[in-house]
Amino acid sequence: MTDYSEDAARVTEELLARIGEATPQPRLEPTRRVVDLLGDPQRAYPIIHVTGTNGKTTTSRIAESILRAYGLRTGLMTSPHLVRINERIVIDGEPISDEKLVENWDDIQPYLLMVDTELEAAGEAPLTYFEALTALAFAAFADAPVDVAVIEVGMGGEWDSTNVADGQVAVLAPIALDHTHRLGSTIEEIARTKSGIIKPLAEVVTALQDPEAFAEIERAAELTESTVFAEGAAFELESAEVAVGGQAITVRGLAGRYADLYLPLYGDHQGHNAALAIAAVEAFLGRGTQALVPEVLADGLARVTSPGRLQIIASDPAVIVDAAHNPHGAHSLAEALSRYFDFDEVAFVVGILADKDAAGVVAELAPVASRWFPTASGSDRALPAEEIAELLAETGIEQEEPLPIAEALRAAQEWAREAPRRAVVIAGSITLVGEVLAMTGTL
Repeated sequence: MTDYSEDAARVTEELLARIGEATPQPRLEPTRRVVDLLGDPQRAYPIIHVTGTNGKTTTSRIAESILRAYGLRTGLMTSPHLVRINERIVIDGEPISDEKLVENWDDIQPYLLMVDTELEAAGEAPLTYFEALTALAFAAFADAPVDVAVIEVGMGGEWDSTNVADGQVAVLAPIALDHTHRLGSTIEEIARTKSGIIKPLAEVVTALQDPEAFAEIERAAELTESTVFAEGAAFELESAEVAVGGQAITVRGLAGRYADLYLPLYGDHQGHNAALAIAAVEAFLGRGTQALVPEVLADGLARVTSPGRLQIIASDPAVIVDAAHNPHGAHSLAEALSRYFDFDEVAFVVGILADKDAAGVVAELAPVASRWFPTASGSDRALPAEEIAELLAETGIEQEEPLPIAEALRAAQEWAREAPRRAVVIAGSITLVGEVLAMTGTL
């Protein structure tokens, strides 16, 4: 069997040579030009398009798992990845193989270069990392082929490169302040950008939103003659009870009530994500008029995984990673630690990116923190560990000196072993979580 790992590494290097995801271009035409040259692969299958600030990756994963339980061949695009780029393009429940990654990349490369040339001639920046990656995902799903694709927005919605596709169902996870330098400084502005994924006559499924955000969603739906299904009115999470390895949830969906479903994820926010995903699948399969088959739904939920989201990667002492990287996500993490776990003390290994609300993240984690271990990921966007330490010092909670990730994790584990019922949580950025997973081999 041919080993494609070196060629896959080449694909990653060629993508990384492009403009990075931290500076996306607010434009659609270049991606539209590429997919046009490729024969519009994004039109070869129906799409569920998912945006929001927090929970969109897990919501996408849950929806995909339910659709796969129905026997559909699925495509799933999420971002960012934790360890390998293959994670972003999932076909029938498995990350794309190195072989297919390379084959599809080499197939589309001439068209990417053609558009690069056109852009440079017009005085514009060449295709970015995410624009090229989006074209790759759409092509890979058409090549598979898939019956349905669940596509997570990279950033925002209106001008995100995934928006060259027309989602039959537009899903909006909770909207909060994040990427304000790109999306706007208010909830209203951010919601307006995210509502850009709503296409004519779509089914729109939205989580509970601030009134300002919901008003923008309703406005976009009215302009596109779309139907809105809102959490709290059209569907809801009726209950979530702590269970071994996760929780038991009861959901009132768009067309049915589903009781005592096992969800192998921690946190009430994950129960809400599951309710949102269930409603999205109901909207996709029957436009919200047909109940899901209980046994199939139960099977789909039971198989859900969401790496890097309240994921236990070690025991004795317990080590948990969570990709909380903004105050909203950190709040959900803190709540879940209090409700779903029985720890007396928790040490946080914290690393945050410079373009995030670091003070807000720290403030949300502080009520459940017993000790801090400041660090920094290898990302060029990472806030220096010394600056994080200054923020942590303001909480009055004891902390260690800034350390590299491996040393900070080791020191936190040593602290946790000194007394029973102590745990270590690594949080603050997706890049930090990804490096820990790669380091420990636990993805």
